[in-house]
Amino acid sequence: MESLKQDIVRLTLSDTPTPDIKLAGLPRFMPGWVWLAGAGPGDVGLLTLHTVNALQQADSIVYDALVSEDILALARADSETFYAGKRGGKPFWKQEDISNKLVALAGEGKRVLRLKGGDPFVFGRGGEEAERLVQENIPFRLIPGVTAGIAAPEYAGIPVTHRDINHAVTFVTGHLAGTDKTELLDWAAISQGSPVIVVYMAMSRLAVIADLLMQAGRAGDEAVAIITHATTARQFVLETTLANAAREAAQAKLEPPSIIIIGAVARLRETLNWFAPALHESDK
Repeated sequence: MESLKQDIVRLTLSDTPTPDIKLAGLPRFMPGWVWLAGAGPGDVGLLTLHTVNALQQADSIVYDALVSEDILALARADSETFYAGKRGGKPFWKQEDISNKLVALAGEGKRVLRLKGGDPFVFGRGGEEAERLVQENIPFRLIPGVTAGIAAPEYAGIPVTHRDINHAVTFVTGHLAGTDKTELLDWAAISQGSPVIVVYMAMSRLAVIADLLMQAGRAGDEAVAIITHATTARQFVLETTLANAAREAAQAKLEPPSIIIIGAVARLRETLNWFAPALHESDK
């Protein structure tokens, strides 16, 4: 597998022609509209053509912390950008501030792109922002994005479903709005009902979550994979077990953004690990 990845890297970094993509047949971005778009998990190649089309037409872009400079580089040269990222312990816009900004910009007749990491409707508060636009009678469009709960495991060589292992998967957030009490979720029901669990935004609560799952009957030696900075050149994957996950994550000094996969599918990384960070680097 390592020699294959090295061959792929050499091919990728050679003088490969760049595709000439013409965005024909895609919708026109009208003044006074807000488009809520998913920017995917980080890799610029995972953007949808609808999102690229939005970037090239938008007057104003309100974007999150997980939106990279490579993605913003696709925007119109004269567009204005507003950083509205949220990171623990750092100053950030409150959700009301973001919604107010979208309303104000649209009221000025701007073509407003709200660019969110992953998918707007998967733990992204896109629903709240869309509701506010409805209240203000502002027309909007929704553009799905590739969510990290699927992309991160896939870039780590982990299928979230495999017909020989699991027929269900549960996506859950470790961060509850307005509270740090992760235990308010019914982890016993989640444990019993889903052989594979994919957890967003849970690094600071990993020890609590692991304990609750083991109390509910999950084995301490169950496979766990923790993926940070997924789909980017900084991607790192920690392969561990449920009992050791919190301790080993702390030892490795892992930080968000992260996705945690709990279940037997995590062991498939041993044979399906394909991604090399050098695949993500340009030949400069």
